[in-house]
Amino acid sequence: MYILMYRWKAYNYRDIEQTFLAMGHRVDNIEQELGSYDVSPEFEQTIEQLIQKKQYDMVFTVNYFALISNVCERQQIKYVSWTCDNPLISMYHESVFHPCNYIFTFDKTNYLEFKGMGVEHIWYLPLAVDVNRLDAVIEHGEDMAKYQGDVAFVGSLYERNSYDKLKHRLSEYLRGYFDAVMEAQLNVSGANIVEPMLTVEVLEQLQQYFTLEKSEGSFSDLSLIFQTTVLGFKIAELQRRRALIELSKHFEVNVYSNSNVSDLVRVRYCGSVDYWSEMPKVFHASKINLNFTIPNIKSGIPLRIWDVLGSGGFLLTNYQAEIPYYFKEGEDLVCFDGVEDMREKAAYYLEHEEERRQIARNGYEKVKRHHGYVERIAAMLDIVEHTP
Repeated sequence: MYILMYRWKAYNYRDIEQTFLAMGHRVDNIEQELGSYDVSPEFEQTIEQLIQKKQYDMVFTVNYFALISNVCERQQIKYVSWTCDNPLISMYHESVFHPCNYIFTFDKTNYLEFKGMGVEHIWYLPLAVDVNRLDAVIEHGEDMAKYQGDVAFVGSLYERNSYDKLKHRLSEYLRGYFDAVMEAQLNVSGANIVEPMLTVEVLEQLQQYFTLEKSEGSFSDLSLIFQTTVLGFKIAELQRRRALIELSKHFEVNVYSNSNVSDLVRVRYCGSVDYWSEMPKVFHASKINLNFTIPNIKSGIPLRIWDVLGSGGFLLTNYQAEIPYYFKEGEDLVCFDGVEDMREKAAYYLEHEEERRQIARNGYEKVKRHHGYVERIAAMLDIVEHTP
């Protein structure tokens, strides 16, 4: 196949592109910053000209872009997208019903939601990992000792969230209500309870303080936007900071991030790491790697879980509903339920080295055998080629 890829900041683009090429497909790339995922006349014209100039079989993106779907629908070419974030506000757009679309989402809850809306061209496809690439990085890592440690976390602490900017303008009732909702979510593992808590009465009050901005053709609503872009990121910040503070009271904790960690006085701040050349070394060299899935991802397995296991690292993660589809808890990875359980399990596995190493080996072997990009993309292209 001859594929046109729009490249943006998604981490897994390079792995996907290399897999396309290794499978014998041709790939052209286009890169451009977008102010809007829904409308960009200049960029739409650029894509249209490329499609008209060359005989592409499909256009591919990581995550869904309404404007690209609109172009592909006009040009009668297949548009294939594979999500790595959830929920994607850009998917709540009338273009999602275009027959040119072949939408693959890593979150089964997201798949069922859109299937229930009547979207026919949508499929569930979990994310993947290129173990061979990670092996090469680790094998040639002469500086592995630099990344050793007991407990490691790689990621954002979301301190620049929009809830903190909005909170002082809210009524006393709404502030208390949202604080209670977020606290409740922090105590629930494997389920999202924020959405049902945003009742009609609460949303009517919220409209006085929060302006909903969306493009023509979008059918996203106040509840979706607020729970995702406001409360979701604040909950993630609270969860991650509380966990790191508690763990750092008992263990050596390394944090690799661009975030401000000045209030985390006991952690060892290690700066940010490059996704391609350094992150696999952190995962492999650390005794325990932490994953906190942002609550916006309702059931799916985020990319960090695949990356930790593919690097041969031991993973301690919050529970996600789809984990049992692919992994055995306590055999391939370990799940925690709340801060106290996380601390207790961290202590146990730091003391039981061989058991910890065996779990890491099991997780590594499982993703290497069954969850590579070749398997995923072969499944994707089989659907694209045989679904009218």
